[in-house]
Amino acid sequence: MRHVHFPAQSVAAAARGSALPARRLGDKARWYLPAAVGADFLGAAVPVGLVFAAAQQVRPLYCALAAALAWTGVQALRRRYAVRALGESRGVLPVVHDWLILIGVLAVARVVTEEDTPRLSALGALLPALLITVACHKLTYRHLSAARREAQAVSRVLVVGEPDAAEDVIAHLAARTDHPYVVVGVVPVGAGPLASGVPVAGRLGADMPQAPNGDSAPVLDAVRSHNADLVLVAPGARIAGERLRRIAWALHDAHLELAVFPGLVEVSVKRLETLSAGGLAVLRVAPPVSRGVQTLLKSVLDRVGAAVGLLLLSPLFLGIVLAIRFGSRGPAFYRQQRIGRDGVPFVMWKFRTMVVDADARKAELAGHNENDGLMFKMRRDPRVTRVGRLLRRTSMDELPQLVNVLTGHMSLVGPRPPLPEEVAKYDEVELRRLTVRPGMTGLWQISGRSDLSWDETIQLDLQYVDNWSFTSDVDVMGRTLRAVVDGRGAY
Repeated sequence: MRHVHFPAQSVAAAARGSALPARRLGDKARWYLPAAVGADFLGAAVPVGLVFAAAQQVRPLYCALAAALAWTGVQALRRRYAVRALGESRGVLPVVHDWLILIGVLAVARVVTEEDTPRLSALGALLPALLITVACHKLTYRHLSAARREAQAVSRVLVVGEPDAAEDVIAHLAARTDHPYVVVGVVPVGAGPLASGVPVAGRLGADMPQAPNGDSAPVLDAVRSHNADLVLVAPGARIAGERLRRIAWALHDAHLELAVFPGLVEVSVKRLETLSAGGLAVLRVAPPVSRGVQTLLKSVLDRVGAAVGLLLLSPLFLGIVLAIRFGSRGPAFYRQQRIGRDGVPFVMWKFRTMVVDADARKAELAGHNENDGLMFKMRRDPRVTRVGRLLRRTSMDELPQLVNVLTGHMSLVGPRPPLPEEVAKYDEVELRRLTVRPGMTGLWQISGRSDLSWDETIQLDLQYVDNWSFTSDVDVMGRTLRAVVDGRGAY
């Protein structure tokens, strides 16, 4: 972790911008940028050059160079090479969006230059650029995630706010590892205890001081003493309006980053819109998607995907049925009542992975439950058969749920379908996960499955319910394949 020494200069000098040098948010490996630019440039240039040369195009090298410059240009204009974006998880869909923009740009260029290479050949030549860019993103993301697990490439955060609000922000950031923020200090506003254990770097009075630098001096001193990269303010009655504006002036004049926590938890940035009303900055939160074209597309994808899946996988189904029947006595399929959308029960289908009297033996194993919530999970459940372990490891035991998707009781993507006894113990927050159809896969599967705690599972389900979109479903399905291959949390 790079440390920057802050010279001991006055706050007045800091306000003039000379006390604290500009700093990046988090030190990332220097090879990220050349790797990203190089992968994009060569991923477009080489295939286009080869295809156009094979098609005996007059100027294949010029076309390859134009495609490479267009692709890197699109990425640059979309700020994909910014320090904040490099190595961060974006999923496949944003890259596809960029690629479609590239296709549009080159289509216009094709018309202007009267280039006559067959359209399908030209399109095929550009496909490797998409795949190579996705692969490069995966590589840098894995490297960055590993670095952050070792407390590297992180942003050192100083939290400023009333004690309770500051504690909530600190606890929320500490509970998750999918972000770059590490809280190194807190500046509470007003009196009040702090139990998080984060060092108190200073304290602001309950009321706005009369002196212009009354708040900025302690905050800048705290930044200096704790080498903070970012000041995160949790607004409250004691730190808002004019007081917050003065702190922002001091930080920005000192070339420091300022972020404001609006009090919203697990709300996708796609649902947020900044507005201005009478000089006030307003944050509009769009309601969750519950009707319209996106829901229609989801229904079509569910039904068509389930029908095609059942048709293509029928030979695999036959093989699994024979393996289960030869492996242990009992039926090949297991039916179990689950709770669906709006609390309506339905019968969910799975391949049988346990012995036939597994439900009767569940009570005697209750003391061995490894889940901290309402679900029952055992890593080495003695009721699971040998064939069942393989099916669970590969998630193939879930494939018969395509029938539930086809009949409309389930979706390809959604929250985990709960048992009636689990739902009977739900509180009003947990009941909200029943406002959408349960899914064969979801955020819970690509985030650890059975390794997740009960609170983490519920949080992921609520995040899906509130922030669902058709494109996010497509992204989850793409990431599910990797989770199935990895097998983490499947038992």
